[in-house]
Amino acid sequence: MSKTLRIKKGVDIRLTGEPALTCGEAPRPKVVAVQPTDFPGVTPKLAVKEGAQVQAGEALFYDKTCTSVMFASPVSGTVKEVIRGAKRRILAVVVDADGSDNAKDFGAWNGGDRDALVAHLAAGGAFATMRQRPFDVLANPADTPRAIYVSGFDSAPLAADTGVVVEGRMDDLQRGIDALGMLAGPGGVHVGTRAGDNTLAGLNGCTTTAFNGPHPAGNVGVQIHHTAPINKGEVIWTMGLQDVINLGSFLRTGRYSAERVVALGGSEMNDPRHIRTVAGAKLSDLGVQANAGARVISGSVLTGTSAGAEGYLGAFATQVVALPEGHDPKFLLTEGWLSPGLNKFSMSRAYPTWLMPKSKQYTLDTNQNGEDRAFVVSGQYEAVFPFDIFPVHLVKSIMVNDIDAMEKLGIYEVAPEDFALCEFVCTSKIPVQSIVRDGLDALKVELG
Repeated sequence: MSKTLRIKKGVDIRLTGEPALTCGEAPRPKVVAVQPTDFPGVTPKLAVKEGAQVQAGEALFYDKTCTSVMFASPVSGTVKEVIRGAKRRILAVVVDADGSDNAKDFGAWNGGDRDALVAHLAAGGAFATMRQRPFDVLANPADTPRAIYVSGFDSAPLAADTGVVVEGRMDDLQRGIDALGMLAGPGGVHVGTRAGDNTLAGLNGCTTTAFNGPHPAGNVGVQIHHTAPINKGEVIWTMGLQDVINLGSFLRTGRYSAERVVALGGSEMNDPRHIRTVAGAKLSDLGVQANAGARVISGSVLTGTSAGAEGYLGAFATQVVALPEGHDPKFLLTEGWLSPGLNKFSMSRAYPTWLMPKSKQYTLDTNQNGEDRAFVVSGQYEAVFPFDIFPVHLVKSIMVNDIDAMEKLGIYEVAPEDFALCEFVCTSKIPVQSIVRDGLDALKVELG
């Protein structure tokens, strides 16, 4: 029987446009893109050229540091374009899908030692979604982690439902958990579940812990912190629930799987629902229909990127959200700061909506409602940051590149997503997540 931990700090942002608890097959994407920018810390080296024919599972690029880890094409087709940015940095490898199920066969896993399993996963592209703490970067296959953590639920607004995600795929999930057990160190495999949800109750070979509380209770960093915090010199690997399922499918079939159950939601999304597709699919190919002028986000509203209808589904994205753009002027007395605010969400109880039932949903836009201001200690971050860490002091130490202070203040335990709510409630409009990402990258370079 799993134990239950209560997360008190945080907030559930209840947005309109929740996806229906049904899942349909999306149209096959005509174009997909694998974007190295989705994988922090990876320096990509191309394995194919424009115009090359590729099978699903065939490597498009690999990491310059961990040359054994391949990043595979989700579909078969032709390499249409390699998109580059400043200094010829590779931003995306675009593949025109041919609509077939032609996939490279790596062979089903028939057993072996840990090194053989790592090599099998790395060659087949299944290892590329494994990340490590500290630094929240691609895991190094040469390491043996203290433990491997998997969050079995997503507490972000409009997130995909766990029951819909695992429906019909529990066998592959269990197979993936068994494989992680071979890769994990003495700490084994830990799966975080939502308190009261028995969807993952039948899993074996792992330690399950139920978490009760608001977002970010579903963040794997929060779950690590409240069960066994990371110490300096330790390494923990993490993997998303759907990536574990795909890992199990790869071991069973020998064919790379990039399947994604994606929640389409938001107040500007037509027909909010769940769909089944592949990572990297072009959003317009999936039938994503949003109202004119909406911002279409690949990923969560808190951590995702503005992709637009012609953008691509991120490698780790399990949501596509459409929100009002928020560029329309707001009259002072009706919608501005002097309005009654009966439909405004506020963490500071500035509006009477804090007295409303918890079931009330809000239609929020992307307007920041102000410009950058002085960064002061206000207590806002601490109310939504469920770590035994001083978040403002840590962010300020990153801004001045004080390595010693970063280490003492707990940077090894955090990732940018853990600061998403801090950025949401910040009246100073500080881009906290990008600052934390820069700090982690700088520290990684400093430590070699």
